[in-house]
Amino acid sequence: MSRAERYLFATLAAEQVIRERNITVLPVDPFAIARDLGIDVMAKPAMSAGVSGSLLRVGNSFAIAYATHIGNTGFQRFSISHELGHYFLPGHIDAVFVDGDLHESRAGFASGNRYELEADHFAAALLMPRQLFIPAMRNAGQGLDAIEDLHVLCDTSLTATAIRYAQCTADAFAIVVSIGATIDYCFLSDTLMELDGLDWARKHQMVPRGTLTFAFNQEADNVLLCERKDGASDLQQWFGGSRNIEVNEEIVGLGTYGKTLTVLSGFEVPEPEDEEVEESLRDSWIPRFR
Repeated sequence: MSRAERYLFATLAAEQVIRERNITVLPVDPFAIARDLGIDVMAKPAMSAGVSGSLLRVGNSFAIAYATHIGNTGFQRFSISHELGHYFLPGHIDAVFVDGDLHESRAGFASGNRYELEADHFAAALLMPRQLFIPAMRNAGQGLDAIEDLHVLCDTSLTATAIRYAQCTADAFAIVVSIGATIDYCFLSDTLMELDGLDWARKHQMVPRGTLTFAFNQEADNVLLCERKDGASDLQQWFGGSRNIEVNEEIVGLGTYGKTLTVLSGFEVPEPEDEEVEESLRDSWIPRFR
């Protein structure tokens, strides 16, 4: 199974959990799901740096502890849902408890570990199942405003909501999470990924100079104080390719989380036939010399 197929499987598994419990409204309550499974959930005030939560096994019983060092209920609910991913997804229990009966997680799509990323995809789909999230998207507007409305509705973090939006939208859409001058991770919608010639922005690459995000991240207070900024940008500047495509670049600092969320939206991917027509017209105007 490929990586993309594993992530899709994790997403579908979470949405099946929602259907089996006849959950029909947002927000989804991961505490209630855990309680129905007989899993104790507790807040843990101090955890190791970078740890979002933990899954504990005692015999045939389980417990979840979630970190509170980040005062964000959306992040905490995601952390609980991430641990539920380890509980539900095939092979995870054996993998995460290979060194003992306590597993510490680093949820948030930044890990390079297969099982952590699968649990992240499970968590996003559990809290924002497609069957409930897509109808809500239709009433949420555009760009960062839509992300903010949906994150309130779903009681999820801005970053998790933005990622799920990118996964579910039919529009050309991208989100980039950065730390200072460095890209942490990036998600592109399916429509945008179909555009030929784009270079996926990868972890540890530099935020492109000249972008609004690069300038925004030069001031630490912009991030800490959750400032917002937006303006026109160019898709080529972010992802390369052969065409200049103007996009709307919207930025928000994520406070004590220490990261910046960038939303790139408000543009259309040119149709392949349009590109062929343009190339034909361009060729017709090239002088021919004998």
